Amino acid sequence: MKQTRENAATPIDIDVHSVKRLVDSEAEFLLVDCREPPEHEYCRIEGSRLIPMNETPNRLSELEGHRESRIVVYCHHGGRSLHVAQWLRAQGFDLVQNMSGGIDAWSLAIDPTLPRY
Repeated sequence: MKQTRENAATPIDIDVHSVKRLVDSEAEFLLVDCREPPEHEYCRIEGSRLIPMNETPNRLSELEGHRESRIVVYCHHGGRSLHVAQWLRAQGFDLVQNMSGGIDAWSLAIDPTLPRY
């Protein structure tokens, strides 16, 4: 399901169960991992795109095609991804969300085969 600007009141946070429902429903959205490359290599959510937090401003063009779509950003526990989500919203990406609890919460609640660190 493609999101539109009409959904500009999208909450900044989204829980892991809601993200799992998006994945399972094959909804159209971009899942961004804003952790560092070694963290992404250690464990990741399948289908996510790695754009480390410190590279986001220089790689904004990679997200332009998703400006009108939902973007979910995650990190280890949700702190970095919240900062990235807030920054992207300030750049006009109204439908970006932070996955609360990060990949650690995903590992605990959704996919226990992912290693925790």
